[in-house]
Amino acid sequence: MRLLQALRLVGVVGLLLAVALFLGACEPLGTPAPTVDPNATAIPGTSAGTSAVPGATTAPTAAPTGTPAPTPLVIRPAEPRADPVSILAWLFNPVFQAFLILMVGIHRFIGVDVGLAIILTTLVVRTGLVPLMRRQMVSMRRIQSVAPEIREIQKRYKTDRAKQQQATMALYKERGISQAGCLVALLPLLLILPMYQVVNEGLRASDLIESLKVFGVQLVPLTCPSPPTLQPCIDSTIPWLGGIHASGHEGLIPLPITIPIVNMTGISLFALFYTGLQLVASRMALPPHDPNTPLDANARTQRTLAIWLPLITILYGNIIPVGVFIYLIVSTVYQIIQQFLTTGWGAMFPLFGRTPAFAVDHKPRFPVAVPTAPTSNARPAGAPAAPNPERSAIDRAASANATIRQRGRQGRRGRRK
Repeated sequence: MRLLQALRLVGVVGLLLAVALFLGACEPLGTPAPTVDPNATAIPGTSAGTSAVPGATTAPTAAPTGTPAPTPLVIRPAEPRADPVSILAWLFNPVFQAFLILMVGIHRFIGVDVGLAIILTTLVVRTGLVPLMRRQMVSMRRIQSVAPEIREIQKRYKTDRAKQQQATMALYKERGISQAGCLVALLPLLLILPMYQVVNEGLRASDLIESLKVFGVQLVPLTCPSPPTLQPCIDSTIPWLGGIHASGHEGLIPLPITIPIVNMTGISLFALFYTGLQLVASRMALPPHDPNTPLDANARTQRTLAIWLPLITILYGNIIPVGVFIYLIVSTVYQIIQQFLTTGWGAMFPLFGRTPAFAVDHKPRFPVAVPTAPTSNARPAGAPAAPNPERSAIDRAASANATIRQRGRQGRRGRRK
């Protein structure tokens, strides 16, 4: 399907852009610079040596074993410079600061631990995205509703991609379907990056005061040790999860061997739980299907990806901090609830050949109005005949093309051969 190919292309471009922003906004930890300008600012989510802070002493460049000595992690807003990386980091900085200020503010003003602060931050962010995400769900469900007609268009213009696209756009225009809402699906993916930076480095930083300032005003009262030490400024312990740290990589089931390439040493319990929620959300996003009706190739591909893509999370679960998994889990639960209220159970059932009673004939609380073909109205007496509006513009164009006779050049004595 042309639309699916375009969405995949947009998804790949968005992912590459997100990776570029991520790489531009962070550097590997534990790599102190040989010389640091005290007046220079670090890119959000980057590490800076103690020499970047007035009054701090310079850490030794190497340990007796030859490995670099750890340096305090100092986070400061990025400044625009001539190189593209600094520009990307500068553009990325407001989003990073917004997430950091919101989470630290909830932690300080409400007095909850970091785990609950991440949960409340996620709820605030997802609530602000409700109108956009509903628009995305409505657009996807309406596009899914005209999938049979799209397949007919593909069969009719099997060898002409230009006519396929033209007829598809005409169908969308006739039914009032907008594809702009589908691009909103990339927004939650892009928001994972600032939250990763906030958890992975904001909670490990020994000095993040400058990142809590907007136009020189510190919005959250927080005091960090000066000069910075190796101890983080914020305690990321989560008591209700057994005392694990939100910035750490804990909750792993160790494996007897290390899986190469991904360097996987264990399976994260948080990754397993998040994968299960993703499977539910993916199946609910698909349209309902009658088991007695065979699926076409595109539908089978969509349902296969809905099962296998969430499983990839297990492979990189040991490199994602616990706090990021808390954000992903709460965000996915929020998404499932919104899908349940908007589009219902979708293709969640039948599951293993069974459909529970509560899912039979379920009606969503805020259903999506599926557009239908225009209906015909009675023609007033004496009015000229009008084309049948029950036939779509695509059918009328195809019928007109079929009735046009292709003529060659003709002379006075008949048609030339």
